[in-house]
Amino acid sequence: MTRLGTVIRLAERRGARDAGPPGGSAVVELDALTVHLGGRAVVEAISASVGRGEWIGLIGANGAGKTTVLRAVAGLVEHEGAVRLDGKAAATMSRRERARSVAYVPQSPELPADMSVFDYTLLGRTPHIAYLAVESSDDLAHCTRLLERLGLADLAHRQLSTLSGGERQRVVLARALAQEAPILLMDEPTSALDLAHRVQTLEIVDELRREWGLTVVSALHDLTLAGQFVDRLLLLAAGTVAACGTPTEVLDESVLSAAFGCAVRIIRTDDGELVIAPRRSNGSSATPVCFVNPRSLSPTRPPPETGVHDEEAR
Repeated sequence: MTRLGTVIRLAERRGARDAGPPGGSAVVELDALTVHLGGRAVVEAISASVGRGEWIGLIGANGAGKTTVLRAVAGLVEHEGAVRLDGKAAATMSRRERARSVAYVPQSPELPADMSVFDYTLLGRTPHIAYLAVESSDDLAHCTRLLERLGLADLAHRQLSTLSGGERQRVVLARALAQEAPILLMDEPTSALDLAHRVQTLEIVDELRREWGLTVVSALHDLTLAGQFVDRLLLLAAGTVAACGTPTEVLDESVLSAAFGCAVRIIRTDDGELVIAPRRSNGSSATPVCFVNPRSLSPTRPPPETGVHDEEAR
């Protein structure tokens, strides 16, 4: 089995740099970002930066640290190291100021059951409304336009408790976009969507990215869609950066097989797009996965149970 050290050596051979933008000013900067949960390092010493208007995709196996990185940038988890947003230390920003800079789409949000879709979307305008003030006509119009664009206008007066999983996921995206923050963080934004809505939702995000100048960082399990939409991929393994580069550079059979612990096949279509498919293991019993610590490049046993919810460690 290819060890994860191969991933790092491949990145080095390709001239992979520190995970920084290929050009332009950095809007999101991580400097030795480290997060401990349940007494262990879920994310350790990650340094990376995202250029203005760039779309970065975080990929990796469950437990690699994708969700934790997003939550650290959003200010939802304590961390060591530095997070800078458009050159300013995030630790010095007020909650209101941070909400004007960063919008976060969690994978499993808690939604108030008796609230309507429109009122929930309107909550995204909170950072722009003065204390003790009410929403303006511009706020209402902005949310109406967003719901129309996301195909949710017919659901505007429905209660959140009556929505399907995919509908709820799109409503959460609508609320985040209502913030008009220049940085959009998304954690598996298409996990509950059918195939058509997956593509449609990512296309809308890409359109708004270009229209509004959004900088997007998203965790994605669908590697094929990730390769079609993002500018660069950041492959995480055991809380560290295993590889970074364009989709063509990172979506490599040996790289992905080592990082995910399973055989992977890369298929290139006639128009040049990459399709990533897992290979079925031969034999009746699955090959045991070898857990590898990329910091020591030696096999280790899986970490003991710490009581940390799986989503916190993604």
